[in-house]
Amino acid sequence: MSNHRSRRSFIGHAAAGFSTLALSRLAQAQPAPKPALIEHAVAAPVGIEVNARPIPNFEPRDRARTRFGSLDYRGGLVLTSPHRGFGGLSGFRFLDSKGERFLAMSDQGTWFTGRIRYSGRSMTGLDDVEAAPVLNAQGRPITEKRLWYDTEALARDGDLVYVGLERVNQIMRFDFSKGGTRARGEVLPTPPGLRKLPYNKGLEALVFVPKGQPLAGTLIALSEGGFDADGNLIGFLLGGPTPGQFSVRRTDQQLISDAVLLPSGDLLILERKFSWFTGVDIRIRAIPLKSIAPGALVDGPVLFKADLGHEIDNMEGVDAHFTPEGETVLTLVSDDNFSMLQRTLLLQFALVE
Repeated sequence: MSNHRSRRSFIGHAAAGFSTLALSRLAQAQPAPKPALIEHAVAAPVGIEVNARPIPNFEPRDRARTRFGSLDYRGGLVLTSPHRGFGGLSGFRFLDSKGERFLAMSDQGTWFTGRIRYSGRSMTGLDDVEAAPVLNAQGRPITEKRLWYDTEALARDGDLVYVGLERVNQIMRFDFSKGGTRARGEVLPTPPGLRKLPYNKGLEALVFVPKGQPLAGTLIALSEGGFDADGNLIGFLLGGPTPGQFSVRRTDQQLISDAVLLPSGDLLILERKFSWFTGVDIRIRAIPLKSIAPGALVDGPVLFKADLGHEIDNMEGVDAHFTPEGETVLTLVSDDNFSMLQRTLLLQFALVE
């Protein structure tokens, strides 16, 4: 399931059994491996234009429906840009409490900053978008070093921003008080088990635990497809009061793509699975933070599920913000793999308690 040849082979064999529409939706959402060449990286900061088309209904088959599990659909956007470096969004974090200013990251070593524009509760577009290269300690783009481009995981602790690189399974830290996206990154020490994660199924999600929560000061690192001896997904507690390794129970063949920690103490894990024959499925599970400890096997209820009957793609990022009315709003972003057959989506849901 790797390249254009694989895609052509599948289409040729499946044409007799699938409609053209079904094939298109499968191709839209498949999480294809990243290209070997860093053709979509940017070399210097640049302002870019991003266009947005609204997604009024999350389930086109039932346009009156807004409730999906524990989530209520607020709206979504299909994002496009004439700038060839836009896309591949694999990490997303808000920079303010209003759900407006954001920091995003492509899996080709590029930062994106900007602001979400709203009309009432609905997103209408993006403003002031800038792309900038992720820099190493020498002030050079990290993509200059072989394999140092697959920037998949993103976490914030105030001005400190953590980035996980999947193919080399390394973590970098940036102090955004020193120039924002112009800040230089330092490589952090990590345990051997993290560095031994699979080459293209490694470090996929990072979450920093703030003061007032169990495990405060810990950076939680989750693998996409690193398995323990029992076939469960591997996670790491870095720093904090009790560093160590734990596992997330794997069910329904799902793999982790991102996570966000809520003030309630729930760690929401975004997961996905893909098959050429069944398509793509995504879900969100709630893991109690207090259950996570070295050696623990953690699990939690599924809050939300969706498939190709809904407006999804290769969903790889999730974050939360909170409205003045006290609502928790989740924002999901997709990685289009820089493919003409996939889409960059920005979706918002209110969490219904």
